[in-house]
Amino acid sequence: MSSRVAATSIALFVFCTLGSPAPARAQAPAQPPAQPPTPAPAAARGPERVAVIDMQGAIAGCSDGQRDLGALAKKFEPGRARLQQMGAELQGLQRQLSTQGATMTPAARDTLVKSIDTKTKTLQRTAEDTENDLQQQQNEIAKRILAKLAPVLKKYAGDHGYGLVIDGSMPWPQGPVVMVADTMDITKAVIEAYDAQASAPAPPKK
Repeated sequence: MSSRVAATSIALFVFCTLGSPAPARAQAPAQPPAQPPTPAPAAARGPERVAVIDMQGAIAGCSDGQRDLGALAKKFEPGRARLQQMGAELQGLQRQLSTQGATMTPAARDTLVKSIDTKTKTLQRTAEDTENDLQQQQNEIAKRILAKLAPVLKKYAGDHGYGLVIDGSMPWPQGPVVMVADTMDITKAVIEAYDAQASAPAPPKK
């Protein structure tokens, strides 16, 4: 009788301490792995995507850039033609010195050498002045177009979930971009958005 009481006390102690052991076949079925949540569209998640744009190409490729830069190029055509003429004259004198210098009198040779030196300096100075003037006017056009292009780019980036847009105008190693996938280049799309806004009729005045 005492042995049965002892066995019953031990069983009760185990039950209270560890809990009732579950039957061998009463285990819960294994749960399937949780499926990852479907990612929200980029625009809904916030600005996380990265894009690249050729800013110089966008400025020159939009309708305003093609018009203004084209007109500027025509404006400088006479100056470029003059530079080409000056270069041709200089090459002719240099060729004359190379072929006839050995048979010329010292005075004639010195005169030819001085003429070449003078024309070389004049050509270099004229070319530098022309290039600086052209660059300055190109920068003015680019600055004017960029003032209208920047809001278009900002809106396009926000609408498509781009949090970072990198300028890829300068190729590597001058620029930081080594390679760009076609799907990341938004230059053409931004040009189209800019032209669409530029050609849109102005809102009626109140």
